[in-house]
Amino acid sequence: MNTLLFLGNLGTGEIIIIAIVVLLLFGGKKIPELMKGIGKGVKNFKDGVNGLEDDINGTEKIDK
Repeated sequence: MNTLLFLGNLGTGEIIIIAIVVLLLFGGKKIPELMKGIGKGVKNFKDGVNGLEDDINGTEKIDK
């Protein structure tokens, strides 16, 4: 059984309940905005990690 590291032993029922609570708290219109913000945060984090790897390896990434 595959489990996500941050979810631990949550089952399908618990995930559905969490999703319903999030929907009730933020509403249907806010959720896409939240996901977009999370996506940008993850992208920035990955870019930062890649930048550190490039610095360690002595190479530079050229933005076009």
